[in-house]
Amino acid sequence: MSNSNTPAPDIGSAAPHFLGTRIRGLRKRRGMTLAQLAQLSELTAGYISQLERNLAYPSIPALFNIARSLDVTIQWFFASEVPTAPEDQGVVVRKNSRLSVHYEDGIVDHLLTPQPNRQLEMLHSRFPPGTYSQQSYSHDGEEAGYLLCGSFELWVGDRHFQLSEGDSFSFSSQEPHRYGNPGEVDAVVIWVITPPTF
Repeated sequence: MSNSNTPAPDIGSAAPHFLGTRIRGLRKRRGMTLAQLAQLSELTAGYISQLERNLAYPSIPALFNIARSLDVTIQWFFASEVPTAPEDQGVVVRKNSRLSVHYEDGIVDHLLTPQPNRQLEMLHSRFPPGTYSQQSYSHDGEEAGYLLCGSFELWVGDRHFQLSEGDSFSFSSQEPHRYGNPGEVDAVVIWVITPPTF
């Protein structure tokens, strides 16, 4: 079984604590034990327990495997501490009410499209210096991205690309892919995925 080798971060009181609660709540609603979810997601029960108790953040591939095992997309785990104004629902996402999810190493995705969305989702992804998705993963759909700032590395299948600020990319999500920030400043990517299978 695969697992993250990154030590559990010190998740302070100011950090959002909704991810573990949402994983545990959905797992229990599905009538699934930790061991069953671990087997389906190819992670260890101990690692999932750490996530559910908010003692660690998941890697992107780990959360993708958990979501797939629970029959949802990663978008299901996004949450916000600020509610959306009723007049904005379904159309506008205000900066202070974006839904977000936090991964290991400080990587953060903010959902820029409202829920429920239709044929696409747009993400604002921030990668601190030296952070990488360690494992390739694939899913249905297509995706494209625009590097707003910083530098970015992208692997799609057997191909490797180095991107600079202002570069963009597009590929089939069915090809195994991974990515990371080789630079010394945050990399920010605006990401579009269709359909919203991530």
